[in-house]
Amino acid sequence: MVDPSMIGTLIISIFVAIFALIFVYNGFKMVQQSKVMVIERLGKYNRTLQSGINIIVPLIDKPRSLKWRYVEEDKWARAKRYTSADNIEPSDMTEGYISTIKDRIEIDLRETVYDFPGQNVITKDNVNVRINALLYFQIVDPVKAVYEIENLPIAIEKLTQTTLRNVIGELELDETLSSRDTINSKLRSILDDATNKWGVKVNRVELQDINPPVDIIDAMEKQMRAERDRRAAVLEADGAREAEILRAQGEKESKIKIAEGVRQASILVAEGNAEARTKEAAAESKAIKLIADTIGAKESPVNYLVANRYIDTLGDMVKDGKDTKTIYIPYEATGVLSSLGGIKEMFGKK
Repeated sequence: MVDPSMIGTLIISIFVAIFALIFVYNGFKMVQQSKVMVIERLGKYNRTLQSGINIIVPLIDKPRSLKWRYVEEDKWARAKRYTSADNIEPSDMTEGYISTIKDRIEIDLRETVYDFPGQNVITKDNVNVRINALLYFQIVDPVKAVYEIENLPIAIEKLTQTTLRNVIGELELDETLSSRDTINSKLRSILDDATNKWGVKVNRVELQDINPPVDIIDAMEKQMRAERDRRAAVLEADGAREAEILRAQGEKESKIKIAEGVRQASILVAEGNAEARTKEAAAESKAIKLIADTIGAKESPVNYLVANRYIDTLGDMVKDGKDTKTIYIPYEATGVLSSLGGIKEMFGKK
């Protein structure tokens, strides 16, 4: 027969063994790579566990949880998407996702993407636009992330929304649409400074969509078409003006070239005539001198030259008609006779 005291001892030993196993099991903490765990001892911060196997004292040491934001697909929206895939509107593809905040004891040190829901903001010129933003941030100090802020995801979301309203409120609609890089840089700088106290570093901020109202979009499209038409008209007018200028310059240069050619031709013709006359006069001078030397004239051959020209001129005057009755009498007959006398003397006896 079994002793009851031994049964009680066995039961106690089993409970002690189970308690010891549970105690040892809870004393080991496995932390994944790129994650840490904040440990509190009796409600006060004790240390931060790094990746790998760590040992804590159960019942005394306890991990401190951190609120984290998770985006999950709504099961009803998923069922609707699968059952009516042929009749899905484009807007339904981005809807049906719900955001939940849960507690987790491991703090992820990797860069996290935070997709904010679209929000309405007002620009400087009182235009209501809807903007979707993406935030890339990273926890660099897990202790501050746990103890400096009560709800980190909500704090980052609200801070981003208010900062985005302030930044967009300083810009007009055209500047908002054309200055995304400037807005992103300004948002990142402001959010990084504000979240530094929480142990968070904001790496990038991206504006996904900037959606003005429909009437504003229509007005912008009309303005864009008008601007393009104006530019086309200006370019066409500039092209026509440049063509006219080039045509006028071409005609001007052509006339200058023609005038230059005529001038050069006239100069060459004048020079040729002058040279021909010079050579003709030189040849005639030699001929007259030769005649004078041949006939042995003692007087100047000028009288012979004048008389010869005079006789040629009279011949030209009376050769216009065969039956002409006109008689030409020299104005100075003595001059003609003296010339003839000079010719007689020149052709006199040797």
